[in-house]
Amino acid sequence: QVQLVESGGDTVQAGGSLRLSCEVRGFTYGERWVGWFRQAPGKEREAVAAINTRSGVDVYVDSVKGRFTIYYVNTGSTVHLQLRRLQPEDSGVYSCAAGPVGIRPLLAAEYELWGQGTQVDVSS
Repeated sequence: QVQLVESGGDTVQAGGSLRLSCEVRGFTYGERWVGWFRQAPGKEREAVAAINTRSGVDVYVDSVKGRFTIYYVNTGSTVHLQLRRLQPEDSGVYSCAAGPVGIRPLLAAEYELWGQGTQVDVSS
């Protein structure tokens, strides 16, 4: 059974950095999209970034371009999200998700498997 397990969330001051990790357990090598999404209290879940684990193609929402970097290691069994120059509006529960090739990678509804999430809090 494949599971996604996130880690790395913490409380940081504005301007700080964090690295989130998404471990794909029960991993079967294959091309997939792995995305990171976040949800703040009272707000809808929003896409952050996604990466294709074979081609390395990555996509980002405009609000994080130039600050966040998504990448994978170990043939895609671990996907990291490096967060830099964090702002209070970046706070929320960050979740990773996995989906097949062919999905729209920034659309949460098209992902098939989700992790439990990790909390990021950015203080001003």
